[in-house]
Amino acid sequence: MHANPILAELTRGNWLENIYRGAFAVIDGDGRLIASAGDIERAIFPRSAIKSMQALPIFARHAADAFHHTEEELALACASHHGEDAHVTVAAGLLDRLGLSVADLECGAHAPTNAAAREALRASGREPSALHNNCSGKHSGMLSVARAMGVPTAGYVGREHAVQRVVREAVETVIGEPLSEGKCGTDGCSIPTFAAPLRAFAHGFARMATGHGLPADYASAAQRLFDAATSHPHLVAGTGHADTQIMGAFGGRVMQKVGAEGVHCGAIRDKGWGYAIKCDDGNNAASTAMLAGLLLAIADPDAAQTELLKTFASQTIRSVRGADVGVLRVTGAVRT
Repeated sequence: MHANPILAELTRGNWLENIYRGAFAVIDGDGRLIASAGDIERAIFPRSAIKSMQALPIFARHAADAFHHTEEELALACASHHGEDAHVTVAAGLLDRLGLSVADLECGAHAPTNAAAREALRASGREPSALHNNCSGKHSGMLSVARAMGVPTAGYVGREHAVQRVVREAVETVIGEPLSEGKCGTDGCSIPTFAAPLRAFAHGFARMATGHGLPADYASAAQRLFDAATSHPHLVAGTGHADTQIMGAFGGRVMQKVGAEGVHCGAIRDKGWGYAIKCDDGNNAASTAMLAGLLLAIADPDAAQTELLKTFASQTIRSVRGADVGVLRVTGAVRT
């Protein structure tokens, strides 16, 4: 097995401190490889990068019609949000319409990721709830699928629950690969996560962007979800996050979603290209530099978009006192 190429590096002072290896693939809707580096056949856990795929049953099982999902709720279903007021409000609103409450969420509670939201919650004397969990939008969407299917909501995170079976079916349909019990784990929010080749996730995002090779209902659902996410980028992540800033800057052209442990998946929608990136050691800052370098190469950014991407492609490292002490940057190995 050959080592993946170095796609990012961190220099401190005048010395190279860290290197970050990884792989990426850019593929069109028909499965043609546009660009790649590293081992794109290695199976990876996509984690939260494929929440838009996991949200497809909202349409396939008619929850969108039964419960009139708003565009904001669809965007939040694709999100790893920061627990800001807008995120909590949208998730709570859908639960209320479903006749459910925060107690029905099985994702667990954690404090808001956003520092201001975290401080405001602490100052109010309230404890974090499952609504603040970055996956509460996805889980609210899954609860709507359970309601629409007429199955119990309790235990909906279980691998054999009807909701997770249809989620697995949706992902398999989109990526064109079986998801094996032999390559399965549990995500941070308690739902199953399955590993598949990096290439397959890039192809899946291209298929969602174009509809190529997808059943008509999945193709239209994918367009609705991508439209919702790119129209409401703040709901997909939050203040200051790369996903929110990038989608906001590209005005609907780019669908971008991060996943834990150095994964990014997305699509250049007007080109019909999907991409997937994995930083081998899971470093989030390094994987973001890789993402920015790739988008600089493939997304035809204008001047403002280029300047934004450059801030992520070359990240200044600062001391506690605020002095510039190093830089984390993408390498020339990220190119097309």
